[in-house]
Amino acid sequence: MRTVTSLPYPVRRDDHVWIPLADGTRLSARVWRPVSSDDDPVPAILEFIPYRLNDLTFQRDSIHHPYLAGHGYAGVRVDLRGSGNSDGVLADEYLERELADGEDVLAWLAAQPWCDGSTAMMGISWGGFNALQIAARRPPSLKAVATLSSTDDRYADDVHYMGGCLLSDNLSWASTMFAYNACPPDPAVVGRRWRRMWLHRLQHCEPWLVEWLRHQRRDDYWRHGSVCEDYAAVNCPVLAVSGWADGYSNSVFRLLRHLRVPRQGLIGPWSHKYPHLGVPGPAIGFLQELVRWWDHWLKGIDNGVMDEPMLRIWMQESAKPATAYEQRPGRWIGEPSWPSPHIEVTGFTLLPNRLVRAPDAEDSEDGANGENSEALTIESPLSVGQFAGKWCSYNAPPDLPYDQREEDGGSLVFDTGVLTQRHEILGSPVVHLELSADRPNAMVTVRLSDVSPEGRATRVSYGLLNLTHRNGHDRPEPLEPHRRYRVSVPLNGVAQAFPAGHRVRIAVSTSYWPLAWPPPEPVRLTVFPARSSVTLPVRPPRHDETHAEPFDEPEGAPPPPVRRLRPGEGRWTVSRDLVEYRSALDVVKELGVLHFDDIDLDVSRRADEHYEWVADDFGSARGSVDWTMRFTRGEWDASSVTHTTLACTPTEFLVHARLDAYEGEQRVFSRNWHTSIPRDHV
Repeated sequence: MRTVTSLPYPVRRDDHVWIPLADGTRLSARVWRPVSSDDDPVPAILEFIPYRLNDLTFQRDSIHHPYLAGHGYAGVRVDLRGSGNSDGVLADEYLERELADGEDVLAWLAAQPWCDGSTAMMGISWGGFNALQIAARRPPSLKAVATLSSTDDRYADDVHYMGGCLLSDNLSWASTMFAYNACPPDPAVVGRRWRRMWLHRLQHCEPWLVEWLRHQRRDDYWRHGSVCEDYAAVNCPVLAVSGWADGYSNSVFRLLRHLRVPRQGLIGPWSHKYPHLGVPGPAIGFLQELVRWWDHWLKGIDNGVMDEPMLRIWMQESAKPATAYEQRPGRWIGEPSWPSPHIEVTGFTLLPNRLVRAPDAEDSEDGANGENSEALTIESPLSVGQFAGKWCSYNAPPDLPYDQREEDGGSLVFDTGVLTQRHEILGSPVVHLELSADRPNAMVTVRLSDVSPEGRATRVSYGLLNLTHRNGHDRPEPLEPHRRYRVSVPLNGVAQAFPAGHRVRIAVSTSYWPLAWPPPEPVRLTVFPARSSVTLPVRPPRHDETHAEPFDEPEGAPPPPVRRLRPGEGRWTVSRDLVEYRSALDVVKELGVLHFDDIDLDVSRRADEHYEWVADDFGSARGSVDWTMRFTRGEWDASSVTHTTLACTPTEFLVHARLDAYEGEQRVFSRNWHTSIPRDHV
């Protein structure tokens, strides 16, 4: 990323700004704005998240907010109630209280003498979520939003559940927020009351995992904050952004399809990161794109930004399977609208071990349309899923899927013949299966892979379906064993090229642990290929193809000085004990020790995730996450240690959590939780 030190407007930084809310609570904020805004007010752009603006996001904030300020805006970073140095307690994500607070913040910003009365919101992940959610509440000053790595559907397409299946990221994300919520405010900012504020937070700190497990189906808890419940509520322009390695690319397609406001979509090769910091690369000049977006919608500048294609995407080329990529080969393409008139839905029929284009299947000697053609059965071992990577690739690879050949060994596999010409797909593949199960509770996983001439299988997309949710996520129903059902499994949207000489593979398994929690007991599925099919969103080559203009190189303001006093550590280890038949996945993400020169603060952070199981004992599935957070300055030394374990029986989920907080070596708070939650068709 190119560091820009000379910007059109000189910038001032206002630290430790306090924003009052309607109930008297004060939120901690930092504001970057043009020096000239004292006399020439500017629009304000809010990022509203719980990740500690004073330290943990200070470097990232200092790259993009001053850059926006240097182009004539007030970049405003606010910590949510109960986070960082803000007053109060953070009780859960996207609560009514949070969204109302966001409206109060926007009203306060619009009334400041340095603001011209217009506001916008931007953010990645949490900040992308609440930007959309607050837009649906139509605060009068809000003129546009940029939502990155977010969702419009909190149940069906978020970190908690996928296709009605419980994701292990539900545990890891709950554990992350358990740790963050136990962090102290900074006495250099809030003064002597820091200890009282910290103890108040600790006393009200709860493992959110328990609440999330109490809502295993789509209900009002998840409908709240899901913009898909009423797309028409959003009445301001929306820029929706994600990456193919992220967990949130599907929502970009849905927002473009369903919103009725001016909108644009952008999907690159990135993981869960801002595109100007994007990994896998190429990173792009996203801040320049943001300036164009805000200039048009906040300042009324006719700069042609809306003449760009509605959807700009990175068409990925074939790549060897790897758990991390520095760069993903490909090219930028554009679509004038979404759904695109240029996509041809192409059907394939499943035959034993083969995937055949639908017209060709009619002539197949296997008799694909016959009622009595061969049925195939599969009961996958619990080891299928060890190489799945994370549901969402966060900012700490290696967490991408590895070579799928071992996974394919425990799956039903259907391959095309060797491709004689290049094929490109764009959108969501769908697999339609006729199947039966020998148990009332079952799941199915479907993976789409690019198979090289050497046999390497790179996962391109995948989908999960809890078969008890076949008629809707709000009304699960047990399966009748051995009864035949027809189900459709949508796979994550993708843009992918399959070269000539490669094959396209569909693999079907009955588990995908530890990415998703397994059913209560092993399940044998019977798939009827003659009654099953695949549709791929094929994007044929065109002479009049809409090309996306190449992006500028990434730019940003210079980040503040941060010194690494001790290096961090990252590990992703799969292990198998062939004596006790124990298997495990261990993930270590350690920050090391960072020293923030501006505030003379040392910060250390470490997370250890452990997932284990024994042979094919579905009741042995178990996940645990440990976090340690520590903040030191001179004699001030505050730390928190959290532990969360999720285990199961065939009928219950079992949660154990522990929180300990320390001043130096002295423990000042300790609490344990033991909770059981009935399994609700999961």
